[in-house]
Amino acid sequence: MFYFTEKDANLILPDVIKKFEIALKKKNEISKLEQQLQMVLSTTNRFEEYIPLKQKLNSAVTQFYEASENLEKIGVVIKSIDQGLLDFPSKRFEEDVWLCWKYGETAIKFWHDKDSGFMGRKPIDVSDSSLV
Repeated sequence: MFYFTEKDANLILPDVIKKFEIALKKKNEISKLEQQLQMVLSTTNRFEEYIPLKQKLNSAVTQFYEASENLEKIGVVIKSIDQGLLDFPSKRFEEDVWLCWKYGETAIKFWHDKDSGFMGRKPIDVSDSSLV
């Protein structure tokens, strides 16, 4: 398993943001297609409209999972696409912790304990050499 330092995580952050935005775009596309599908089912229920939409939805779901896998192959863990939360495994002293990033932030500036989640995030102290 790979552990990120704050420096490592911030170096790859621009690429991570691009990959996250692709996953987010696909997730939004899935939601839109699901709504269109429900509309077709509740109004016309015609195969000519339903089947192409269902195929688009299947493709979007596949692309979403591919985008998610591309993020997780780097070692990043998706905590919430909707909330824009990603974690990077790290160590503080000998304890496993998460370096934490929220969509819209330009750098990784927070960490939290393995079990505390977003609400338990703490700022990374500039002099904090305890992280990996």
